[in-house]
Amino acid sequence: MQTRARRRAALRWIVTSLTGLVAGAAMALTADAPTVPGVEWERVASPEAAGWSSEKLARVREHARKLDTAAVMLVVQGRILDEWGATHERFNIHSIRKSILSSLVGMAAAEGRLPLDATLAALGVDDNAPTLTDAEKQATVRHLLQSRSGVYHPALYETPAMAAARPARGSHGPGTFWYYNNWDFNALNTIYEASTRTSIYAAFATRLVQPLQMQDWRAQDGAYFTGAESIHAAYPMRMSARDLARFGLLYLRGGVWAGKQVVPTAWVQQSLQPYSDTGADGGYGYMWWVAMDGRHLPSIKVPAGTFSAQGYGGHMVVVVPAYDLVVVHRVNTENPRHAVSDQQFAELLQRILDARLAP
Repeated sequence: MQTRARRRAALRWIVTSLTGLVAGAAMALTADAPTVPGVEWERVASPEAAGWSSEKLARVREHARKLDTAAVMLVVQGRILDEWGATHERFNIHSIRKSILSSLVGMAAAEGRLPLDATLAALGVDDNAPTLTDAEKQATVRHLLQSRSGVYHPALYETPAMAAARPARGSHGPGTFWYYNNWDFNALNTIYEASTRTSIYAAFATRLVQPLQMQDWRAQDGAYFTGAESIHAAYPMRMSARDLARFGLLYLRGGVWAGKQVVPTAWVQQSLQPYSDTGADGGYGYMWWVAMDGRHLPSIKVPAGTFSAQGYGGHMVVVVPAYDLVVVHRVNTENPRHAVSDQQFAELLQRILDARLAP
């Protein structure tokens, strides 16, 4: 009897010890896991505790007041470092929508629903008169992602400067030349919706808004833009700064959110490769802007690995992995007199980066 009792006691000790080890390991993994927000954002204990200067951040705010800045959100270590303005208000995100589409395309490609090397001809993609030539129809989905299709058909929702810079039809073959081309971006969404049999707005809501627990998105915040120039609609969206910060943080975390793979990590890595050198703006990936040799914005040099989603008028989501930092900048471009130039934003970003304390 004593032997059995000793055995039972020994067994209980082993089980208790193993349980403690497993619990300790789980706690360690949780502690080491990169921070992302839950329903609400957390704040850093203090800028200094997170390695930033309160005094310099205050001066950044003062500088931003001189601009048409509507909202700024700074996220470091997955928590709010600083924020000001209407970070909850939904403004048009303009071309940031293209980076969002890129993430959805990556999910569909990983699931085998959207072949990246399929040609426009194979997919049955055309446009209104003047219709695409046989040579133009050799462009692939991958070329559209890279904005290198060589299709210079009129496009919807482009600025006068984009239209003026459009090369002549047939002047460059598919994959041979980079031009920031709304035709590529709009046709890509047509292909995405046909391949997945869902709208970009429904896909965004289920595949990004829900898992990232975005706080402000509503179904009515997306509406197509159509017109006579092309059959391929544009897909404007309205989002808040704090929801865009979640999207930027998702890519900073390699597509993983709270331990769940939302966007394939391999896709994130492919998207942030510079397939084209755009000059002073750095490189262009799969509908993301990426730094090259410190080049990314006018007159400043950014840390290696920096990338961004950019929209007309000063809408920016800049991710600086070297600092575990996401910067979101918004402008109320509903007022046509409100805009922040790339140069103005670059100066603001430099002040933000300079607010980091020496490690």
